[in-house]
Amino acid sequence: MDARVYVEEVKGRLLLCAKIASIEIVDEKVSLQNRGYFRARLRLINGDFIETSEYVAADGNQLRTLKYRHQWMDESQTRLIRRWDNVPHFPQISSFPDHVHIGVEGDVSASGPLSILDLIAIIEKEIDD
Repeated sequence: MDARVYVEEVKGRLLLCAKIASIEIVDEKVSLQNRGYFRARLRLINGDFIETSEYVAADGNQLRTLKYRHQWMDESQTRLIRRWDNVPHFPQISSFPDHVHIGVEGDVSASGPLSILDLIAIIEKEIDD
């Protein structure tokens, strides 16, 4: 898959998600080396706030997520609900470097890699109309 196609798919899926009230695209880039970066701030229909970013690279027909961070907070943006990332700072976690912070910074659990498309699926499942 092409990085440009992926970034366009992400934008389209964000726009189609009925659980997202507003989208602010902070940054998006696609390089000649077929790498892409996308960062956005989302306000959900329940008031929650998500800041999301993902850096991807195309290898032939495969697209790999190199780095990601998806931070979900309450409406006031003072309480962490969850943050998924792959910063390599918890080597003891079985899914290293992928992990999720739940509720507070120190509460860390194993988690598989999470793309923005995966995040959208979680939002659609967990947010009530």
